[in-house]
Amino acid sequence: MYDIAIIGAGPAGASAAIFTAKAGKKTLLLDHDKSITKRAWVENHYGVPEVTGPDLVETGTKQAIKFGAELINSAVVHIEKGENGFSVQTEDQSYEAKHVILATGLLADLAEKLGLTTKPGTEPRIPKNVVVDVNGKTEMEGIWAAGTIAGVSVHTIITAGDGARVAINVISEINGERYVDHDVLKA
Repeated sequence: MYDIAIIGAGPAGASAAIFTAKAGKKTLLLDHDKSITKRAWVENHYGVPEVTGPDLVETGTKQAIKFGAELINSAVVHIEKGENGFSVQTEDQSYEAKHVILATGLLADLAEKLGLTTKPGTEPRIPKNVVVDVNGKTEMEGIWAAGTIAGVSVHTIITAGDGARVAINVISEINGERYVDHDVLKA
């Protein structure tokens, strides 16, 4: 069983996976390879002068994998709450996880299948957002949401930061104390 399954490997999902995997949590990153970032040209991402969306997504997923996240390229078709967590079903396989982070960008279909509350989107061309609390929790215990689906701006720097924020909150809940990840320069 995975500690955390993250659905969507765009900036929000990959950023969440970087933090959860680096914190030693068994992390599954599921992606259907249709991120809206894959069509972007980015010149406003802090620390990156310019990058194509596909390169930014590839760099993010490689970094998550480097820390131990397992990447599966397959669309998630269903999520089911069980006694000890969730069954996350792709087109051809099922995975078990204690927590799920939805980082599905502009797609709210999985959230709606779960019965999560949605509201009108806050960004142009974003039809719906999942309702979350200040930590990124939905009303279903164990289901979190990060990035555009959770109502933050579609800009990659903002969705990436939100993915990290929600991941820190999930890790903190699992650990039972506030988690902080600060690296220092090597001497």
